[in-house]
Amino acid sequence: MSSSIPIYLVNEADLHHHSESQTWLSANGFTGEANSFCLIPGEKDSIAKVLVGKPDPVDTWTLGQLPQALPAQQYHLADDWPAAMATKLWLGWRLGEYRFAKYKRQDSPPGAALMKPEGADRAYVESAIAGTFLTRDLVNTPAGDMGPEQLEAAAQTLADAHAADLTVIRGDDLLQQDYPLVHAVGRACAQPPRLIDLRWGNPDAPKVTLVGKGVCFDSGGLNIKNAAGMKLMKKDMGGAANVLGLAEMIMGLQLPVRLRVLVPAVENSISSNSVHPLDVLPSRRGLTVEVGNTDAEGRLILADALWEAVSEEPEPELVVDFATLTGAARIALGTELPACFTNPPEVAETLLACGLEVDDPLWHMPLHQPYRAMLESKVADLSNIASNSYGGSITAALFLQEFTRPDIPWIHIDLMAYNIRTLPGRPEGGEAMGIRAVFELIKRQVVGD
Repeated sequence: MSSSIPIYLVNEADLHHHSESQTWLSANGFTGEANSFCLIPGEKDSIAKVLVGKPDPVDTWTLGQLPQALPAQQYHLADDWPAAMATKLWLGWRLGEYRFAKYKRQDSPPGAALMKPEGADRAYVESAIAGTFLTRDLVNTPAGDMGPEQLEAAAQTLADAHAADLTVIRGDDLLQQDYPLVHAVGRACAQPPRLIDLRWGNPDAPKVTLVGKGVCFDSGGLNIKNAAGMKLMKKDMGGAANVLGLAEMIMGLQLPVRLRVLVPAVENSISSNSVHPLDVLPSRRGLTVEVGNTDAEGRLILADALWEAVSEEPEPELVVDFATLTGAARIALGTELPACFTNPPEVAETLLACGLEVDDPLWHMPLHQPYRAMLESKVADLSNIASNSYGGSITAALFLQEFTRPDIPWIHIDLMAYNIRTLPGRPEGGEAMGIRAVFELIKRQVVGD
């Protein structure tokens, strides 16, 4: 490591170990505060070492800002860390290396690099990076270049990389094969709607099915959004991006599960054949749905996909859906903390513990059954929106619950899939949220690892 620069994590009490640099530290006002760092000069304009403020506790994001902030040289951790913490620190640094430069005329210059810390789990870090960067890239790509067709191509690339099987039902074939809600939402777009279906793993292994909302752009339909509401709608396929990122982790690390990924991919466009407000639509389950608002389209396409997920034989041991579903969840929890709903409720305890362990937190919200009455319709089996605007994330989850089965564990994750500010290791833009937490849950609860 003679050619790399050592990094020391220090707090105020640790600074006496670097007494030879005290004058320099005082001149630069460095006190070991978390999220701060100080370059200690060496000979001939070199860097002798880097001191980084040590938070309490040290977590995944401790080094996340450094790849973009330090000079473009090679670094190593000077202190010994337990394997689990070494893995977290390396992962956080690597997540901070991300740049979305697809549309930049010039390539990004190389950044700072951290050597693999002793004991760090290379396979896990590489798979988590691959899954997260895939998710970020998909969400960050403008809708003009990431329609249902391009989302299908991304799924095909993922399938090819891991020898998975991919089948796709497109256009009017969705009606023939009984996915009427997916077809209805996406039929107004020039790119036909489709159901992307990826399968991987030993057929005899325990089955996990992931479902991701793939609305590649959401105009709101005939209940059209205003300009501000439409600005970030390239991210409305963030649920699909997250399940593909999670699938990358599962397949990359060869978890012994039978994986199925279902992505209903559509664009909610406006045309002469758009769904109208108060149209009544059939569903794969057989329930009829009154469209109270065409801008509540994500739950419609998820409904058909979820019913397919729970109807398959043999049945899955766990179904998880990811969706950028409601603004109500963002109002309740902000943009950085996904809401999760679970059936049965006790699944949440393990999921939340997994999230805290890997610094990928979620917050449990209730499937409050009395609110189900708000989804009643006078002309159909149920409405896609509640009779009032309160508790919107709960009523949306209750709508989805109608297309699940009580005997199959189900998790619904309502997430932003986008950072509206830059944080260490998490640049502004598309983001994977909850995938490392769900990966850990699958390892514990399904695989039994």
